[in-house]
Amino acid sequence: MTEQSPRDDGRAIDPELLSILVCPMTRTALVHDAEADELISAAAGVAYPIRDGVPIMLVEEARKL
Repeated sequence: MTEQSPRDDGRAIDPELLSILVCPMTRTALVHDAEADELISAAAGVAYPIRDGVPIMLVEEARKL
């Protein structure tokens, strides 16, 4: 069972998917921020958005932290 935030309408990032995804800039692990619905790359200092349950892993879409 996965933890869900009220904002994601019942969708949560699959833990297996999260373990596979890496930051496209640094190739390091990502952390799911359920409240902001983003994947955080601490190494790159950016956050990748999740839209409609799909992580947007494009460097140009990342938000600087």
